[in-house]
Amino acid sequence: MSDLMKSVQAASSGMQAQANRLRHVSENIANTDTPGYRRKVTAFAEMVEGGRATGLVENGPVRLDQSDLPRVYDPSHPMANDLGYYDGSNVDLVVEIADAREAQRSYEANLKMFDQARQMSKGLLDLLRK
Repeated sequence: MSDLMKSVQAASSGMQAQANRLRHVSENIANTDTPGYRRKVTAFAEMVEGGRATGLVENGPVRLDQSDLPRVYDPSHPMANDLGYYDGSNVDLVVEIADAREAQRSYEANLKMFDQARQMSKGLLDLLRK
């Protein structure tokens, strides 16, 4: 496989991994006010094929953030216990927005790498045609 195709595959796997990460971030943001919701976290892992590292990246398993859920006092809430407390969500909007920006920038960097490899392939084909 040519080096240009390898770079296209690497950029493509990076874009796909960041898109999945951004999906989890958006789910976290959407559930900020959902009682008992735990933040979803995903890690990246290098793809291995036949015992060899391929240079491609994929999302690892989705884990739930095990940090403590905040106790919210609201006796009128349907999920409140006898003392008027219920478990809130452990999603921090500042952290989620930072994660979203990081995923967006990484996606854009992979997109630029993909575009550069595409332009180089096109230039090579144009040279071969002459």
